[in-house]
Amino acid sequence: MPINQQPPPEAFDTLKKNPDAIYLDVRTEAEFAAGHPAGAINVPVMLAKGAGQMQLNLEFVDVAEKVFPRDKKLVVGCLSGGRSQRACEMLEEAGFTDLTNVVGGFGGQRDASGQVVVKGWRDSGLPVTNDLGDASYESQRKKAAL
Repeated sequence: MPINQQPPPEAFDTLKKNPDAIYLDVRTEAEFAAGHPAGAINVPVMLAKGAGQMQLNLEFVDVAEKVFPRDKKLVVGCLSGGRSQRACEMLEEAGFTDLTNVVGGFGGQRDASGQVVVKGWRDSGLPVTNDLGDASYESQRKKAAL
């Protein structure tokens, strides 16, 4: 089944209409801490490996399976929509059934020339916070007992 695709304003509406839905931010811990959609929970699909390098977070699916029910509505976002699409595919393979990829993510989707083609969450004027509370990846790992 194809994964739902929504730009940030539609994803925001989906979250408002479904109070039990969760915005799953799959960016790195540092990206998340610098600002994220209000109410989002961070489980990075990729981890910073060094200067400008990333590696797959081998605990991503394991943490998600222990923190979220497989039938939970997950609205999945990253910076522009690429990592979140990959995360949705991984979650779908693990048996999650209600997934939406946020096209444009937090920072916007750009074309090959660098022009924004889909405004991100931040530039769409949607609620943003820097507060981590228990939304941090560290908190999710503790909930998952890892």
